[in-house]
Amino acid sequence: MRPRTWGLRGGDRAKLWAAADKLRGHMDAAEYKHVVLGLIFLKYISDAFEERYAELDAQRAQGVDPEDRDEYRAEGIFWVPPAARWSGLAAGAKQPAIGTLVDGAMEALERENPTLRDVLPKGYARPTLDKTRLGELIDLFANLDVGGAGEAVARRAGAGVRVFSGRVRERGREAGGRVLHAAAGGAAAGRDAGAVPGAGVRPVLRVGGDVRPVREVRGGAERGARRHLGVWAGVDPTTWRLAKMNLAIRRIEANLGAHHGDTFHQDLHPDLRADYILANPPFNISDWGGERLKGDRRWQYGTPPAGNANYAWIQHIAFHLTPNGVAGFVLANGSLSSNSGGEGEIRRRLVEADLVDCIVALPGQLFYSTQIPVSLWFLARNKRSGRGRDGATLQDRSGHILFIDARKLGRLEDRVHRTLDPADIGRIAGAYHAWRGDGDGGAHEDVPGFAKAATLAEVAGHGHVLTPGRYVGVAEAEADAEPFGEKMARLTATLEEQFAESARLEGAIRDNLAALGLTPADAL
Repeated sequence: MRPRTWGLRGGDRAKLWAAADKLRGHMDAAEYKHVVLGLIFLKYISDAFEERYAELDAQRAQGVDPEDRDEYRAEGIFWVPPAARWSGLAAGAKQPAIGTLVDGAMEALERENPTLRDVLPKGYARPTLDKTRLGELIDLFANLDVGGAGEAVARRAGAGVRVFSGRVRERGREAGGRVLHAAAGGAAAGRDAGAVPGAGVRPVLRVGGDVRPVREVRGGAERGARRHLGVWAGVDPTTWRLAKMNLAIRRIEANLGAHHGDTFHQDLHPDLRADYILANPPFNISDWGGERLKGDRRWQYGTPPAGNANYAWIQHIAFHLTPNGVAGFVLANGSLSSNSGGEGEIRRRLVEADLVDCIVALPGQLFYSTQIPVSLWFLARNKRSGRGRDGATLQDRSGHILFIDARKLGRLEDRVHRTLDPADIGRIAGAYHAWRGDGDGGAHEDVPGFAKAATLAEVAGHGHVLTPGRYVGVAEAEADAEPFGEKMARLTATLEEQFAESARLEGAIRDNLAALGLTPADAL
């Protein structure tokens, strides 16, 4: 199964897939993921550098030096030293020392750009990596539109728009980030290329619209502003490096910890309290080591079962919120109603603490890697007040939970995969922001079959089960404009026609049986 590659041209999608094919069979999928990701990242920042270099070179007559590092950093572009420029690597792609050249490029980039320190993959010179195939990969990526991803955006925006100016540059970085994400999927083909976490995260981003892109995140807090972002690195070092590279492309400095770590057993931000948290934790982890965390200070609503980490994730996130913090995250639907291992009791305490703000049931088949249906959870430490988008004062939502049943939204891309269109996500987001009092669609109104604001007493009456379908009811039938008398006459005529056709078919069957010397009893 080929990975999704949003925002890429058809030829570029083919190149990414060809990169995986070129290395498949010659090394383990986990190994060539590092090889491909490193080259893609190097190509992106080199292309962005070369674009800016050409602009500066055209201004030499005005005294501009295209080798001035500050000219790049002022524009949010990495300074790429000569040893790391793609043109040099492309020229040496056929040389036996190409692995050494790539390693040298990675090391030079890290020396010149502190945010990349200890992040970029190395080991391209190792004997086990086929240098001929490495050179072929570099040739393959020579014309891949990565750093120039903003160019198409600029062309669509209109003549005269510079690729690296204002919002166009930001969108170019976003496109570059998608290329990197696509490479992560393509390079992992054969093991986990189907994973598309963005399918569940995008609704969280739209619904939890308070979480804006931040320019600098240190220990969870944007410098000089109120926006916060809680980030925890997973146990996988590749995920940690990929996150660092993805943030670097967008010029967001973030504190992901000095190294990768286990969220539960090695919390790298134990004292972090965040205003906003987004998370897409892995579902239903059974071997998370919960038996070693009895009495952990994060378990404020009860000890989660050792056999499932879902309620450990919920409480970990809740623990790291400020007194006015909000969180949005994705979890498997089982977390809404499970009672095993004390989960039902923890859920009851979360509800009674008025921490649950909204639950959204998403349609199935959103993920390539799993068919498990998922829901969005939104927590709010203080539902009585607060500031929403553009500084709007939020309405008091205490004592209530908004339930949204979005299972019927979306469209099938193929037989087994579904996608949510922007209009679908907009409908969900609009309902939630109207509920909070900071939306553009007016006051909240319950919509049978879709949205319902239930009291905590109602939730208690359902045993603290949080499945939206229990609360939203059934959608109202569309009004029937056909007068009853006309409809009755039409249906009666149709029924008479069907009776007549039934009699005709019965007669034909009897005639055919008689021609064969059979009776209906013989046929039975």
